[in-house]
Amino acid sequence: MGNEKIKVLSKRGYIGNTIIVIASIILIYLLVSLYFINHFYIFTVINGVNVSLKANDDVDRIMEYYVNDYKLRLIERSGEIEDITGREVGLEYNGKDNITDLLRKQNSLKWLASLFEHQKLYSNDLFIYNKKALENKISELNCLNNNLIEPQNVGFKYSNGSYELVEEVYGNKIRKEELNKAIQSSILMGETRLDLNEKLCYENPKYTLTSVKTHKTKELLNKYVSTNITYVFGTKKEMLDGNLIHKWLSVDDNLDVEINKAAIMKYVNGLSKKYDTVGITRNFQSSVGKTVEVKGGLYGWKINQDAETKELLENINHGLILTKEPVYTQKAFSRDGNEIGNTYVEINITRQHIWFYKDGKLIIHGPVVTGNPNRGNSTVVGAYMLNYKQRDTVLTGPGYAADVKYWMPFYGNIGVHDASWRHSFGGEIYKRKGTHGCVNAPVYLAKIIFEHIEEGVPIISYEE
Repeated sequence: MGNEKIKVLSKRGYIGNTIIVIASIILIYLLVSLYFINHFYIFTVINGVNVSLKANDDVDRIMEYYVNDYKLRLIERSGEIEDITGREVGLEYNGKDNITDLLRKQNSLKWLASLFEHQKLYSNDLFIYNKKALENKISELNCLNNNLIEPQNVGFKYSNGSYELVEEVYGNKIRKEELNKAIQSSILMGETRLDLNEKLCYENPKYTLTSVKTHKTKELLNKYVSTNITYVFGTKKEMLDGNLIHKWLSVDDNLDVEINKAAIMKYVNGLSKKYDTVGITRNFQSSVGKTVEVKGGLYGWKINQDAETKELLENINHGLILTKEPVYTQKAFSRDGNEIGNTYVEINITRQHIWFYKDGKLIIHGPVVTGNPNRGNSTVVGAYMLNYKQRDTVLTGPGYAADVKYWMPFYGNIGVHDASWRHSFGGEIYKRKGTHGCVNAPVYLAKIIFEHIEEGVPIISYEE
């Protein structure tokens, strides 16, 4: 019985002690809460100023001291440091009511949570400054008055057959609007340090060494300069590779590669000037044993510059390696040696005679009548070729219409044809009764030539 009483008393004592402890804790918590009705939590910062455990009046004094000694340090990209002091910009504390409002918003019963979470508070008009003074101070900053270095994107340098990357330039060009905003915000928030680079106050290059597009652009450039084309002109060759192609390439501000089509056209035009033979002066071994100079005409090699420019552009776009001839508008018999070959028509205006050779064999020759030089209708001289041949047609011109059986034009409306209305050929007839420029031949002669000649066969016309 006695033991049971002792147990009951012990149990009651334990419960009573627990209640006392809990009540004490609650009381202490409430007493601390009462403290935080007039004091800020621990770890409280207002506009950059530490006001932990401070009452209203204490905060006012701290803020006054803070404003008097305030200095904003600017950390610039070059490593240079510049300061803006509160006195220079007329900085003032304007926040007694604001501090009271912030304190009232603080829930004193939640003070325990503040031990684990820092309180960073901000009031818009806690600090005020002279806007004009700040503008003047900012305009005097060295970072706005140094020698300007513009930002530059990553670059691409051609060397030894491929491209290397050139590191971007960050420069020191300030974004004035961003700088103004960052300084104003820092002052109002009471911050003492402003890293201009971190706050994006500088203009930066759009593309750098680490940009994804940088490496895509480099790959494309290297693809283009890997192009290797060997142009064949008979026994002569022209090599085109990256050492020239890279001069035709440029990279714009968006890292897009541009191929200079005008430069390609100029290159093709250079090939044309070097290797086209239309109209050149040729030494021709005539049928009368003389070597004569034949100038002008339409026969010869001629590059199709537009088509070849287009094809070359495609070759570069695909980075091709190939050996090829250029695209031609027309070709001659051979690139080497005798360009005319051994199948051709020879017209000697001085002797009023025509010869036709096929595969080196004389097929036929005979007298002709050419254009009347005294009327300004001389037959053209030079190297030409048969445009086409046509049977039974009517040739017309100013004041005439002539039926012919064998029409073989080689320069516009000038050609070789039969002239059944003539009873004689050769000699000096052409000086008195010459043609309008065509070459009149007896029917038998025109017929044989017509039957053996093909489109494109050279027609050589000359005077001794």
